[in-house]
Amino acid sequence: MIASRRAALAALAALAAGTLAGCDRPVTLASGGEVPSATPGAAAGSPAGAASRAGAASRAGAGSRTPGLVRVNVPHAPAVALTRAQVVDRYGHLRPHTWGFGGPGVVRGLGTSRRVIALTFDACGGYGGSGYDHALISFLRRREVPATLFLNSRWIDANPAAFGRLAAEPLFEIANHGTRHLPLSVTGRSAYDIGGTRNAGQVYDEVAGNQAKLTRRLGVPPRFFRAGTAYSDDVAARIVTAMGVRLVTFSVNGDAGATFTPGEVRSTVAGAPGGSVVIGHMNHPEGGTAEGIAAAVPYLLARGYRFVRLSDELR
Repeated sequence: MIASRRAALAALAALAAGTLAGCDRPVTLASGGEVPSATPGAAAGSPAGAASRAGAASRAGAGSRTPGLVRVNVPHAPAVALTRAQVVDRYGHLRPHTWGFGGPGVVRGLGTSRRVIALTFDACGGYGGSGYDHALISFLRRREVPATLFLNSRWIDANPAAFGRLAAEPLFEIANHGTRHLPLSVTGRSAYDIGGTRNAGQVYDEVAGNQAKLTRRLGVPPRFFRAGTAYSDDVAARIVTAMGVRLVTFSVNGDAGATFTPGEVRSTVAGAPGGSVVIGHMNHPEGGTAEGIAAAVPYLLARGYRFVRLSDELR
């Protein structure tokens, strides 16, 4: 078992950027039916802060006639801190110097070595990316394991009832996974053959579109954002921070874009050190994520680890 874990971790290190764009396969929607795979090279292709527990509980009691639409009677809060024009004026002339999973203000871990781990799961949306892993979510509910769920705008549209249930549960924190699931670039850089945003205005659009949708439905703006593929340049990272949102990537790639086998997921997640932010996917029920997480969580709990939402550790 130790050898297999070392092999899996070595594979993860070799993938330092791990595959995160694994959202281009046929999947099953929460409501049934199948979404066809994207054509090769499709640009929109593949791969909170939520309120406090009390706030989330109040959302659960606020009914709505529209499935998946959760409304709260709260004063209107701006979804983001800047306007598009302000972002373009301040950042439109800047040139990036870095590209990847880091950058100014980017959260990659919890900033502690204590035995706490944040499980985060992406739902990428779009062709091949709008499935719903019932088994994964059911396991988390059954074991009362909290998690932060990064939801793309297109996934929300495809799974309104599932979104409503998830948003009403204090166990889960809803975060922003973008409007079109694009890498964040001010020059149009790509990741995994997915074309990124092309300028500061498009960076704003990718963040603000889904941020506004989630703010309307949750009653509060999400605190955290993860770009499609998790890639960004340093200028885009500065824009996200200036918009009042925290840009999150990861420190442990838990399922390599939902391509890992259950054994690989188990070995990788079980080997996560304290303070890790683990990335996985909740939109590929045909993958190995649910089974692997179900094996890794008891292993970690037995060794004194506990699981947190991002907002539980990041103030």
